[in-house]
Formats: sequence, C-alpha cells, structure tokens
Amino acid sequence: QCVSVVFAVSIPIFQGTRIVNGTECPRHSQPWQAALFLGQRLYCGAVLVHRQWLLTAAHCRNSYLVRLGRHSLQGVELTTQLRKGILSFPHPKYSHPKHDNDLMLIKLGQPVQPTASVKPISLSSCCPRAGARCLVSGWGTTSSPQEFSTRPVNYPKALQCVNLTILSEQACQAAYPGEITDSMLCAGDRAGKDSCQGDSGGPLVCDGTLQGLVSWGDVPCAQPNHPGVYTKLCLFTKWIQDTIKSH
Repeated sequence: QCVSVVFAVSIPIFQGTRIVNGTECPRHSQPWQAALFLGQRLYCGAVLVHRQWLLTAAHCRNSYLVRLGRHSLQGVELTTQLRKGILSFPHPKYSHPKHDNDLMLIKLGQPVQPTASVKPISLSSCCPRAGARCLVSGWGTTSSPQEFSTRPVNYPKALQCVNLTILSEQACQAAYPGEITDSMLCAGDRAGKDSCQGDSGGPLVCDGTLQGLVSWGDVPCAQPNHPGVYTKLCLFTKWIQDTIKSH
C-alpha cells in the first residue's frame, strides 16, 4: 500500500538539470519547481516539498540563492519568491562520483508563501512501475553539450517539460552496466528526449507525486539506449521526514 507524504508547515502529515527535445511547460504548471543560483548563474534545479524545505541532488551542494514561482528566469515576474538556503543535509550515504543516494535537503531561511505558482509537492513511498509515464521539468540546456566541444549550449527562456517513460531495472542496468545501484531509476524516450546539463536536482513527477530527482546521464544527452538516471525517492521518504522533523 502506498503512502503519500505531504509536509505541513513544521510537522509531516501522513495521507493514505536537462530537458532536451521537450516543450515549454504551461505557465506555473509545476509550482514546486525551484532554481538554485550561484551568483547570476543557474546551478541546479530543486523541488519544494515543504514550505521551508527543498529537495535537490547531493552533487549540487554549494551555497546558493533560490528562486521560486518563475516561468522564465529572465526579466521580472511578480510571482517570484526569493529565498536563501541556510542549511543543507546531503544524504549521509551519498557517494561521489558514482552518485549513489544522490539527494539533499535544503532548509530555507524563511518559509515560502503558498500561492498558485509556489506550492509543495507530495512524495510517495511506492516506487513507480516500469512503463509509467512521468514528467521532468527544468531550465537546463535544450541542446546537449558535446564531449570535448567548445561550442556554446542553448539555455531556454522558459521552463521546459518533457514526458518520459520509467524503464525496467533490467533495461536500466543494460544501459549502464555495473553503474546502477538500488537508489537509482532510469527514464527515457526513444525519440531522443532527456534531461541535461543544468537540470540536476529537478523533479521527476509521476501521477502528481514526486518520484525522482535528476541525477546523471551520458554525454551527449538524449541518446537512444542511454536514458537519464534519477534518484529513486520512494526509498528515502523516512529519511526525508525524519530530517525535516528534527530540524
């Protein structure tokens, strides 16, 4: 039986970065989407899971400013909420460079003000089945960086969305022999759709719940038979709940 985990202001309530060949998301259709900035540079994506907490990839660890409620990262948007990350909690078993257990919680200096364009998403303790259709969003590169190339990559003006299919564990292992651990899942598309550079830490959403975070993949992105790899969040709901509750 699946448990959907929705976080209240301070106490959990229990109820029953890389888009290649995607399309522009409907405006504010992903109100949990956050952008992490280092200075003026997009560093990673992140996901609002509580009024004062974000989830992102552990390999995104740094000091950053957070932008929420954005559709475009350029210009002025009245829906914007700016916050500073004051504490970060990488998963204690995160390993670099393999990106095993690649998740991190960030506590914001102030809670967000929930609006139509800024609101948390719930997590599920049930893992997504192979064949499930899910959605990834982000402001990362829309053209894949080529290995050893100095050509500039393209970053989108607006938030990009792409529908991807969850692959079986066997297909995931076959794509990356010896590199896939229990904390990872693969999602891809035969048409060459993928997450890519700059989308790391962003959300993989299945049936309205957060199931994954953009973690890693092959370069160039969106290659047939080389799907994106995501952190499998269904395994970490207790750690997420306990960390938020104790801080």
